[in-house]
Amino acid sequence: MSRSRPLRPRRARTALTALTAAALAATGLTALSTTATAADADLARNGGFESGLDAWTCTSTTGRNVNSPVHGGTSALQATPTAADNAQCAQTVTVKPDSTYTLSGYVRGSYVYLGASGTGTTDVSTWTPSAADWQKLTTTFRTGPATTRVTIYTHGWYGSPAYTADDISLLGPGADAPAPPAAPTGLKASAVTATSVGLSWSAVPGATGYAVYRNGAKDRTVTGTSATATGLTPDTAYSFQVTALNDAGESAKSAPVTATTAQGPGGETGGDLPAHALVGYLHASFANGAGYTRLADVPDSWDVIDLAFGEPTSTTSGDIRFDRCPATECPGVESDADFKAAIKAKQAAGKKVLISIGGQNGQVQLTTAAARDTFVSSVSKIIDEYGLDGLDIDFEGHSLSLDADDTDFKNPKTPVIVNLISAVKTLKAKYGSDFVLTMAPETFFVQLGYQYYGTGKWGGQDPRAGAYLPVVHALRDDLTLLHVQDYNSGSSMGLDNQYHSMGGADFHIAMTDMLLTGFPVAGDANNVFPPLRPDQVAIGMPASTQAGNGYVSPAETTKALDCLTKKTDCGSYTTHGTWPALRGLMTWSINWDRFNSWQFQKTFDGYFG
Repeated sequence: MSRSRPLRPRRARTALTALTAAALAATGLTALSTTATAADADLARNGGFESGLDAWTCTSTTGRNVNSPVHGGTSALQATPTAADNAQCAQTVTVKPDSTYTLSGYVRGSYVYLGASGTGTTDVSTWTPSAADWQKLTTTFRTGPATTRVTIYTHGWYGSPAYTADDISLLGPGADAPAPPAAPTGLKASAVTATSVGLSWSAVPGATGYAVYRNGAKDRTVTGTSATATGLTPDTAYSFQVTALNDAGESAKSAPVTATTAQGPGGETGGDLPAHALVGYLHASFANGAGYTRLADVPDSWDVIDLAFGEPTSTTSGDIRFDRCPATECPGVESDADFKAAIKAKQAAGKKVLISIGGQNGQVQLTTAAARDTFVSSVSKIIDEYGLDGLDIDFEGHSLSLDADDTDFKNPKTPVIVNLISAVKTLKAKYGSDFVLTMAPETFFVQLGYQYYGTGKWGGQDPRAGAYLPVVHALRDDLTLLHVQDYNSGSSMGLDNQYHSMGGADFHIAMTDMLLTGFPVAGDANNVFPPLRPDQVAIGMPASTQAGNGYVSPAETTKALDCLTKKTDCGSYTTHGTWPALRGLMTWSINWDRFNSWQFQKTFDGYFG
């Protein structure tokens, strides 16, 4: 415990200082002051976090700005450690060599650290094991003879609860910092697509980086003189500006440039689907406890029907076959003629019928170009034979995994991923803009990329974490629907850096918010997975307790939809937006919903009418 002492009278303190200096001088020594002087400046930028996290960088996006609790002003820093990250937030400060500095700040929480690194002498830190209320931490250091930059930081401890920090200061002699750079000129827009705009501008002398603004909000920072704004909405006008950055701060914004994105495939209608769609899988090639359901008996509420499944003749052949369930396993199964007639009837009613490839038992690995080409030809044969509207990719298990050096989701190297992207683009080109493309990855393959893409750190070097991200990104302009399986996956971390468990509204809110907001991949703030359009996203849920782990009650389903489309009834998770155009719901499966008296369908109909 710390105790305060009464201050000495100013006169007595001054006399003591003079006597000490005289005594040291007599022995040939020089007094070293360990306290700030009147000429010292506070070199920490935004130490009170009144400007959000400006000037601070937090590892793995663990930090955020909060308005309560605060020590001073109206804002503070809150950061949440994880099992693999201590939630360090830091900034680099320009200092003078051979100078003494005092670092201090106020913290709350357990195992909170405050320190400085890169001092050129001895790096320092101080900490508190437990601070239920605001506690001041202070430490001092001296810079080395060649030190001009020091990093100050605060962090928690692995797996500990969130900590809070405020009013961080670094007192000492100020350095001769450069002036902020001039505003960039020559900003131009080019390479405009339905979801992206390329930007370029002239270099600014003295700039160490640039910030790109989209519609007045900072979108990203880059080191070069070009950038590509991604995750945009088709047929929409955007305004862009750029600023130049250096150690002294940020320049004024450039003159704006406006660009309108191109019309996307099918606009935002997603393959002529209704504004809100119900998607379900129909057991067409196998039987289980749910019983067989004839396609003609599927109610009109279902807008997209995925025929489960087309499966490979071998794992790496790329040869896909669709064998309908035989009558010996599926009593009451219709004939091929009746099945094809039912497909046409559904299509005449505005429904989409797709072939779903993969499933739990259908491992598909397109390891070679030959397998890719076989995949295209065999899938085309199924689509043509049954007159289907498109393809659903339901690769699970080890169908998709990352090679050890594949760490950039925007430029994938792994053959099974590159070949799948190429195969789907070929199918899209063959069938044109009416081709419906959907995907049903598990959260393991998508949202888990927020922490582990390309790192191999999850589950003992499992290379599958986030492996769908390069596929989704490469095909986002062709993608009608992404309906991630929010089940059979265990808990997952959201953008609030908290783990959310299956079965409740919070899990679906957090997982869907990530898709609609975008997220840094593996905690890399410069490698951001861009958001999908809300009309491209449906929420995947099991239709009954028998259908899979993570069943969600109708009440919790309604809560999730209310939060995402209206921002009401959001519970513990705060979304980053409101998306009334969210496409709808997907379930495994139509058969299990029929077994459960059509409860899932009734929930959808009751909400969307």
